[in-house]
Order: sequence, then C-alpha cells, then structure tokens
Amino acid sequence: MKILVLGASGFIGFPVAQALVRAGHYVYGLTRSQEKAKKLAAEEIIPVVGEISNTKDWVHLVSDIDLVIDIAGGSADLKALSLGNLEAVASTAQATRPSHAPKVNYIYTSGGYVHGDNRTDIVTDSTPLRNPAELVAWRPESEHKIVTDQRINGIVIRPALLYGRDGSFLAPLFKSATDGVVKWPGTPGRRFALINVDDLADLYVRAAEKAPILRGLIIDGVNEYTESMEDVLQAVAKVSGAKGYEFTNPQNLYEVALTTTCIIRPYLGRTLLGWRPLKPSFVDGMPIYYATWKATVQQ
Repeated sequence: MKILVLGASGFIGFPVAQALVRAGHYVYGLTRSQEKAKKLAAEEIIPVVGEISNTKDWVHLVSDIDLVIDIAGGSADLKALSLGNLEAVASTAQATRPSHAPKVNYIYTSGGYVHGDNRTDIVTDSTPLRNPAELVAWRPESEHKIVTDQRINGIVIRPALLYGRDGSFLAPLFKSATDGVVKWPGTPGRRFALINVDDLADLYVRAAEKAPILRGLIIDGVNEYTESMEDVLQAVAKVSGAKGYEFTNPQNLYEVALTTTCIIRPYLGRTLLGWRPLKPSFVDGMPIYYATWKATVQQ
C-alpha cells in the first residue's frame, strides 16, 4: 500500500510509520522540520516537510494514495484540525481521483478518554459514549463524521493511555519521581486503561491492511486488562528509589482527564484483525520502561 502518515515523527506516528515500512508498505511521513525529516528518511520513510494544519503541504498526495492515517497532535484546536483534515482528504479525493477508483481509506486517531469516568461498568469498542471527559467532549461528533462520510472509507482508532519508549503521557509520572515522591492527579482506587506504543503500532498496521473492509468501525487500542493506579505508583516508586507516592488535585482539564477510570474490554481488534497486545504490562515491565525513559531524557 501507499500510505501517508500525518504526524509521522510524533510519539505514536513514528512507531506506526516504522511498523508500516517493516510490513512492506510505501510510507510518506509528514513532519514539521528538516531535522525530523532526516530521522524519517533514515527509517525508509519518505519525508514530507510541512504543517498538518496547512493542508496544501501534503493533500496533493491524496490523488494517488491508498490510505491516510491522521495522528495529529500539538494543536490548540484539535477539533478544527481533525475536521479540516477530513474535509481536505475527502474533497481532494473526490476532485482528483477517477470516478471508478476505490475510495481513499482514512484512519483517524481519537482516544480512550471519550469513554469517560466509570469505575464500575465495563465498556467495549461499541459501547455508546454518554459522558466523555470534558477535555475531549467534542470527539464523539468528530468520530461519527469520519466513519459516516461517504467520500472515504473512514475508520477510527482510540488509543488508551500510552507507555513505552520515552513515556509519552506517562513521562511526567517518571519525572515526578526525581523529586523524591511520585505524584499523580486524582484520588485512590482508580485503574489505568493502557497500551504499549509498539502494540498500538501493530494495530495500525493490521487496520491499514484491512481498511477497505473496516469502513465505519471504531476500534479501541487498549490492553485487555486494566491496571491499579496504586500498583503503578508503587512500582514507579520502587524502580526510581522515591520515598513513596501521593495524589494531587487536578490543575486543568488535561489533568482531570488523566484522573478518569475506564474499564475497557476491547473486542474488535481481536476478533476482526487477530490483534493481541504482546508487550509486558506497565507494572510488570516497569524496570525496563523506567530505564528507557531515563535513557531518552539523558541523551
């Protein structure tokens, strides 16, 4: 396949683009800088330098491509960006591709916070979204627009909280330990829905290769079992040498989202794509994940 990855040098986008190349695909990667373009080129990813929000930098590729993967981030207005990217891809495909050509496949990256905070009820990929975290309250509408747009084959993947490599969202957890006490917003008794970034990349590859028959589906990218917040904090304290851990009051909507508990039991990735996360859980692999994070911040 010929694939364009928007956000190819990011925490999710880079492993996804690498995995697609290893699977034999022809991958374009959008990045913002020449320095990161060199990083992509070294991985046999064809760099496209430009801004995601400036669609003229990359949308011309849509006329002769099989799949666009939108892993946009770093924008103050992700809602406008996500809908703008969708419209750019769909309208360009409609205007530049022959009428008999297959529809462009489009994978949009959402997130697990759309399931909201629920410490008792199990949810699945297809559970109705009734109370998403305020930070991402706009996402369900955007997801719906993507999977129902008739001009493309729209698919949504919802990654859970990410771990592995340089830590991503969990990097502040590791960083807090350097002050002697591990800190995290929220209250005791919650659970983490997590996914290793390399397992997530495998899900993208599997979805990409079956994209034409996945149209309209929303797939949760999450481990099959959640992990106790207290177990996580204790494990970080142990490997870092911190004296213990404590909970803090959330200071903004992002930290409020981090406090949510969602007991997700995904099934679509497993049943339709044969996908099973293989990496050790966050707690079980904590010595490795902490050491990897330290190595990246010391470079």
